[in-house]
Amino acid sequence: MLVLASASPRRQELLRSAGIPFEVQPAHIDEDPQPNEAAKDCAERLAREKALTVARQRPNSNDIVLGADTVVVVDGQLLGKPADSADAARMLRLLSGRRHQVITGVCLVFKGEPKVSSETTVVTMNELANQDILDYVASGEPMDKAGAYAIQGLASRWIPRIEGDYGNVVGLPVALVFRMLHQISSQFPIPGSLRAKESQVF
Repeated sequence: MLVLASASPRRQELLRSAGIPFEVQPAHIDEDPQPNEAAKDCAERLAREKALTVARQRPNSNDIVLGADTVVVVDGQLLGKPADSADAARMLRLLSGRRHQVITGVCLVFKGEPKVSSETTVVTMNELANQDILDYVASGEPMDKAGAYAIQGLASRWIPRIEGDYGNVVGLPVALVFRMLHQISSQFPIPGSLRAKESQVF
């Protein structure tokens, strides 16, 4: 069984949509970046820490634990989840009218061994009027999202173009996760229910 080390409803929905069976066991860790940490390094480190935290709580399990963390980068500045409404508005002003990167680190842990990778998507956001930003922040949607927006929600009206994996911007690059599962399938027989879903995908 795949164990998702996250309470994110968006990641859960992406896995369900791909027909990948899983159970949820959130990892509760400090998600702050380290000083001068590069965005990709941060996303991969946090994904690894999440997956390993849950894997250590299941020492006798043959399950695969999936950890993921998403960050947004603009001009080298790393944007995680906003601390409050003012921080959300600040992030949206930084992203307004510009291209930025969304990076999701992914880690799969099987039998204590972590395998780490990441996916990067380039997103173009239209210029936002100040009132647009204030109204969007007031909706509450930005508050638990990296970069203070949800591409699958109200913010979709301002995003005319992406380059790369859409699911990655939502919070999980499912195609990457699926490839990583295949890479360890020689060590871990993917459950029959998952193999049945695979035949529907390919």
